[in-house]
Amino acid sequence: MDFFVQQLVNGLTLGSLYALLALGYSIVYGILKLLNFAHGEVYMMGAFMGYFTLIALGGAASPAVPVALVLVLMFLAAGLSAGLLGVAIERFAYRPLRDAPRIAPLITALGMSFFLQSTALLLFSADVRNMDTSELISPATGIHAGPLDISLIRILVIVSAALLMVALARFVAQTKLGKAMRAVAYDREAAEMMGIDVNRTIVAAFFIGSVLAGAAGVMVGLVFDRVWHLMGFTAGLKAFTAAVVGGIGNIPGAMLGGLLIGLAEAFTAGYISTTFQNLIVFGILIVVMLVRPTGLLGSPAIEKV
Repeated sequence: MDFFVQQLVNGLTLGSLYALLALGYSIVYGILKLLNFAHGEVYMMGAFMGYFTLIALGGAASPAVPVALVLVLMFLAAGLSAGLLGVAIERFAYRPLRDAPRIAPLITALGMSFFLQSTALLLFSADVRNMDTSELISPATGIHAGPLDISLIRILVIVSAALLMVALARFVAQTKLGKAMRAVAYDREAAEMMGIDVNRTIVAAFFIGSVLAGAAGVMVGLVFDRVWHLMGFTAGLKAFTAAVVGGIGNIPGAMLGGLLIGLAEAFTAGYISTTFQNLIVFGILIVVMLVRPTGLLGSPAIEKV
């Protein structure tokens, strides 16, 4: 029982991180029908910004400010830098190709992914950076009762991710900008004729999705205690899988898909073998696509006539 509960905690932690990344894919795809494969590298850059913020504040062993403020500043620096990077990618890589055949922005997205990987390699080297989370937040803190053994940092990750996801859902459903995003996603031309600033709405979508990716990067660095230049590729691919499984373009679907993929990965590692993690994860994608091509919570596209 103890082992099952621990794997459940691991799965919820991973799933929360995948869900945050999947939300970025879903927001952008919902509006532009664009698969932003550079999203994983934005997450990687956010992780590095969080790491360098920690170093600038004195490091994990002897921070110059209280630990709570260190974490807040790490998330702010990572979220803001990732958000601005996402806006720059949209402006210079995707906007000129907005009306081009769909294959052009797809290839550009792949190229941008490799460009950011190479940039990180040149700027930060191939060294794996350790955040030394155990010195910043003691592993002894947290909940240790019966079969439940969860550290404070994992609690922070799960709770923070849940709050961010709920906040995004409410933002899209209730705010003026959120309604504009839904209008542009439904019919960009009609939204523009109704006076909605389409460019501003698309930029906002990229910024919000990238901020979530930056926050996820910091969370991964804190939980797994390492940051490196190739960390974004696999995570981005699995987050994309989560978005597709849940129903890409659907916010609750991205959350559900992320949690499902995270739990599948954790239980596969715990009860079968880490060798088969990717097999099970992408096997789930194939099964879902065969049974329900629109994803678990997705809906068929409405044909405009």
